[in-house]
Amino acid sequence: MRRSNLFLVLPLATFHAATSLSSSKPKSAVKTPPEMNRRDLFGIGLVSTALLFGGDSAEAFPNKISTKYDDRPKRRGPQPKDLGVGPRKDMIGDEYVGLKNCGPAPNCFCSTDDPEDEPDHYIPAWIWPESLDQEKAFQQLEQVIQAYQPGQDNVDGGGFQIVTSKNGYIYTQFEALKNGYIDDLELAVVNGKGPRAVQVRSSSRVGYLDYGVNGKRVNYIAKSLREKGWNAPGVDYDTHRNYAIQNEVI
Repeated sequence: MRRSNLFLVLPLATFHAATSLSSSKPKSAVKTPPEMNRRDLFGIGLVSTALLFGGDSAEAFPNKISTKYDDRPKRRGPQPKDLGVGPRKDMIGDEYVGLKNCGPAPNCFCSTDDPEDEPDHYIPAWIWPESLDQEKAFQQLEQVIQAYQPGQDNVDGGGFQIVTSKNGYIYTQFEALKNGYIDDLELAVVNGKGPRAVQVRSSSRVGYLDYGVNGKRVNYIAKSLREKGWNAPGVDYDTHRNYAIQNEVI
């Protein structure tokens, strides 16, 4: 059984999204009390002074809900270098193909994490209706994402942008309104993971907690897909109680 907290990620060339952000995402294995703020915890893990105070110079997304916080420094965080679908390997030698694993922090969900080894991070893949082929399914996925409402349930008020959409893979960035934190959403077909299945990954780049942002985003998109006939489970807070409790969503 693979232990996804131990993964060493191989270099990936496939679906590497072009962006001005760089560097690796800081890691943390520290269990943080629920009362501590999600992304103000830059002291946890390997967080550089440049990341904490320098932020990123990228332009804001045009579909943000307000310009109220435009004068605040933005802490977008570095884009992980190993996004996309590709071969991965854990420390005990087990190999698999899929999306980047989540790691230990309660700020990420991923369908290609192992449901037994990673119950806190695993969510089921989304299954498109039999009436659609892959091309039409991803057209529908892109339409649903484009219709996403920035600021829904008080998240992603800084807007979003689809960075990559091709060959059964969609990569979208979402931004927090006040401080400009960027989260990464990936949707992908992975061979061998079942017919009509779309693997899902939604993750924060920095900090430890996310105050439910990734769960709210996944649930909003999943609900929109279910209305179109998809089998698209969201984040169930009864089965993801550790995430819900630490991020104070229940």
